[in-house]
Amino acid sequence: MTIMTENKMNDMTVGSPVRLILRFMIPVCLGNIFQQFYNVADSIVAGQFIGVNALAAIGSTGSLMFFVTGWLNGLSSGFAILVSQWFGAKEYDRMRHYVAMSIYLAAAFALIMTVGLLAANEPILRLMNFSDEIMPDVKAYMGIIYAGLIVTAAYNSLAAFLRALGDSRSPLYFLIISAAINVVLDIAFIVCFGMGVEGCAYATVIAQGISALLCFIFILKKFPILHLKKEDFRISFASFGRLLALGIPMGLQFSITAIGTIIVQGAVNVYGEIYMAGFSAAGKLQNIINTVFVAFGATIATFVGQNRGAGKMDRVKAGVKYTQIMILVWSVVSMAVMYFGGKYMTWLFVSPSEIDVINVSVMYFHTVFWCYPFLGSIFLYRNTLQGMGYGLVPMLGGVFELVARSAIVVLVAGRTSFVGVCLADPAAWIAALIPLIPYYIFTMRKWEKNNAPEKKRAAQA
Repeated sequence: MTIMTENKMNDMTVGSPVRLILRFMIPVCLGNIFQQFYNVADSIVAGQFIGVNALAAIGSTGSLMFFVTGWLNGLSSGFAILVSQWFGAKEYDRMRHYVAMSIYLAAAFALIMTVGLLAANEPILRLMNFSDEIMPDVKAYMGIIYAGLIVTAAYNSLAAFLRALGDSRSPLYFLIISAAINVVLDIAFIVCFGMGVEGCAYATVIAQGISALLCFIFILKKFPILHLKKEDFRISFASFGRLLALGIPMGLQFSITAIGTIIVQGAVNVYGEIYMAGFSAAGKLQNIINTVFVAFGATIATFVGQNRGAGKMDRVKAGVKYTQIMILVWSVVSMAVMYFGGKYMTWLFVSPSEIDVINVSVMYFHTVFWCYPFLGSIFLYRNTLQGMGYGLVPMLGGVFELVARSAIVVLVAGRTSFVGVCLADPAAWIAALIPLIPYYIFTMRKWEKNNAPEKKRAAQA
């Protein structure tokens, strides 16, 4: 058992950065795809078996889902940075203490969010300009999702702990299993039992609960280094403060971005169900492309966290350089795929006969595809800074993103064509990088300056 555990843990402070990053990133990417697949599967089944309005109802909740789950994912990822740093420093008692404190905080946030969002469900949807025709379906779908946030928080936290120790494969396996269960339940609840969009929501919550349970069982059986004792749960407000100092900015960064997408979704909703369905389908497809960028971000956060904890900043710099190259390569591939193939990929969600819906998706892709290199770079520099323990500037990047996206919506929504609204995304992606890249350069130059005398002595010796 110990041998298996050691093999699954991944010390990223030694070895080739490129090999380590790719070996860690690929399972994370596949895991993100399968996690995205929950909402994508709901949209596909609803669009194919219920109709365009059902696709509009479920698909248009994507930005709201991102807001809710992104906050929890950001929190757990922020908490895991300290876990990865103490793991890199080989301080395992401190590592387990922060795992225990993270569990307290994740549970508290999940419960508070559930109560608050259930109470504010309909007012939020009214602000997003949902029509009375699809409001009942959207309200029912989101209500069930909110009620299941505790299992979402559980999976995100447990998976984050495993990734902090370098195991990105096991969460992937559990997501594959739960994603398959989600599809089966979607079809069973909708086609066999006629439950409508509520069936999709129940399927999602049940499947996520299964993935969380599998993570928990796996940790119990294979990761004794994460087995917590009573003393690990001794409450420390100082530790809460350190975790929140990283988790809240990271959660806010996701949430701020999500608020911007909610604002855009509200602007799109004004154009009617056809545009809502087309925009939703395009968003789902782009999210799949985006999962690679997200995976690179999660990987570099763990890589930087472990190496920062070990004091190996040269490896941090090398890891960022190589990851930037890999992101640019994927960006070029994505640009070609979405520009030329977006039309055909939209057929996953609607019949090829739904020409108007497909044209909306194509319009979006042709408007934003050129900006994918900027989108990918956001995750690189934001997560690098977070892995080093800086939370404020990454959050500031999210504020820049929100301001840019909101400005475009205010200026063009209802005044120009749908293309004008689509430009909100490229504007936001470029704006987000304004504080991130300069601060990363500043941080690395400061480190090099402070360590120049030491390096000189080492070279002379």
